[in-house]
Amino acid sequence: MQNSITRTNASSSSLVFLLASAASLPLISSNANAMPSFARQTGAACSQCHTQSFGPNLTPFGRDFKLSGYTMSSGGSDINAKLPPISAMITGSFTNTNKNQDPATLQPGFNKNNNFTFDEASLFYAGKIYDRVGAFSQLTYDGYSERLVMDKTDIRFADSMDVGETPVTYGISLNNTPTVQDLWNTTTWGFPYTGSGVQPGVGSSALIDGGLDAQVGGATAYTMIDNLLYLEAGAYGSFSSNFQRGFGIAAPDRVSLDGPAPYWRVALQQDWKGHFFSLGQYGMIADVVPGRDRTNGANRFTDVAFDATYQYMANPKHIFEAKTTYIYEDQRLSADRLAAGDPSTGKTYLNTYKLNLAYTFDQTYGVTFGYNRITGSHSPLMDDTGLIYDQTRPNSEFYTAELVYVPFGKSTSTLNPWLNLRTSLQYIGYSQANGTHTQAQDNNTFMVNGWLAF
Repeated sequence: MQNSITRTNASSSSLVFLLASAASLPLISSNANAMPSFARQTGAACSQCHTQSFGPNLTPFGRDFKLSGYTMSSGGSDINAKLPPISAMITGSFTNTNKNQDPATLQPGFNKNNNFTFDEASLFYAGKIYDRVGAFSQLTYDGYSERLVMDKTDIRFADSMDVGETPVTYGISLNNTPTVQDLWNTTTWGFPYTGSGVQPGVGSSALIDGGLDAQVGGATAYTMIDNLLYLEAGAYGSFSSNFQRGFGIAAPDRVSLDGPAPYWRVALQQDWKGHFFSLGQYGMIADVVPGRDRTNGANRFTDVAFDATYQYMANPKHIFEAKTTYIYEDQRLSADRLAAGDPSTGKTYLNTYKLNLAYTFDQTYGVTFGYNRITGSHSPLMDDTGLIYDQTRPNSEFYTAELVYVPFGKSTSTLNPWLNLRTSLQYIGYSQANGTHTQAQDNNTFMVNGWLAF
């Protein structure tokens, strides 16, 4: 996010209890049917839900599975269908940067360059809990930071009915990351799908674009009408300090919301014989308490976003895709201004633009190109004469190119549906980083990533 911000608690005890229970599901799962657990539950290969056989990017069938609350099942009686919906994954990478990094920006024990990292290990409860209730819940050991954290969680109730001759799906999502419940994966779960803790990054992002990950609790109600119009609305509140400490998310940059933060989503989608289109708008408004100290009030962030997706799925041998997202964030930093005692007007903004283009052959080999541009202002300051001048802007511009190989995940694959592997070569090139073109290319990064799920 543009400014380093932290917040205090504001969510109900019942919502905290539900999300806390979800985080514990991988450890105390109920005997429910059942990543790979989804495939065991449905009896469908991973390639039916994912464009590259394995990974976050969804096909229309995968979006329907998520919409229906992770509860679709084959109803089979084999061992796969009877096992509890538990999965696990491990990820690792090799990272090289164009120039050695400052050791002060890295965790102790890592090199200035050319690092092999064990990035994370996760345990999932992913599938049906009971009847029309399902969950995706992730408990993660962060190998770079060496801590265990409650990760992304989405618990859903979903059902369907006919209104006249129009099919309607409706449901409720309890989750801990705004947009984790989204069907189109243009924000959370967006490209690139893998990374490393040691890679350089830009310092600015919108609040809705990762600024609240796993640190808040929310409830949203949604409906899909005639598989065409999607509507969703709800709100988020902060977890308490004790809850955050207990689940490993009490980092120095943890957030606190001053009251409920409303969230909304509307989208239109249509599939014309293998040509899938969607166009959507989403956003949220959040009052954020800096430093978890209410003395100076709260900063207000208003995020308004638009996204669009096109997928060519008529021939599964050749899948083409384009995704784009634009986020405008209005920032009213009155609390920061008062705390610093400076003459700032307190009004700033941030623009985020993303474009991803991808081609996948036989759901096994893929190439993806991503373009990101971030522009905005720092808090405008007034000098003694009343003239306004700007500090350095947080502007960044970079691209990501990725080659991927996904050998498993089809119905004919070895150890289907138990084994999934995603390997990739990734290059990130910067033309501007954190407000400067000078030495931006020092951040250029080459990575080899491996992602194993079972």
